[in-house]
Amino acid sequence: MTTAGDIMHRGAQWIPAHETLDRAAQLMRELGVGALPISDANERLCGILTDRDIVIGCVAVGHDPAKVTAGEMAQGTPRWIDASADVGDVLHEMQEHRIRRLPVIENKRLVGMISEADLARHLTDEQIAGWAESVYAHSSTTH
Repeated sequence: MTTAGDIMHRGAQWIPAHETLDRAAQLMRELGVGALPISDANERLCGILTDRDIVIGCVAVGHDPAKVTAGEMAQGTPRWIDASADVGDVLHEMQEHRIRRLPVIENKRLVGMISEADLARHLTDEQIAGWAESVYAHSSTTH
């Protein structure tokens, strides 16, 4: 059985909810990523911040990224998967919630992230096609 832990990208890092968006952007640049899980004071997942969130939700509306925090951008219920979960559960979670990045948790701690690139490297063409159809087909009809 292939698990979330098998296909995830290790070394994911939190951005604390109190950190500003300019610091989040710097961390994204340093890590070469487009998304960061947001942690609360107890290092529990409280959201995910993307580079697009920073541009569209802050800069494009005239806010100063040095004054807006990652926690202020956190919206909705954060989704995650346990490292021991089957890859079928990973696909289901991402399809069901139409998400492109999924934090992986083990013993209540962040251990990695699963992105589209991780799926492409580890799944069959049929699995990827089904995932892409469900995630992208629905979102393109709503925008």
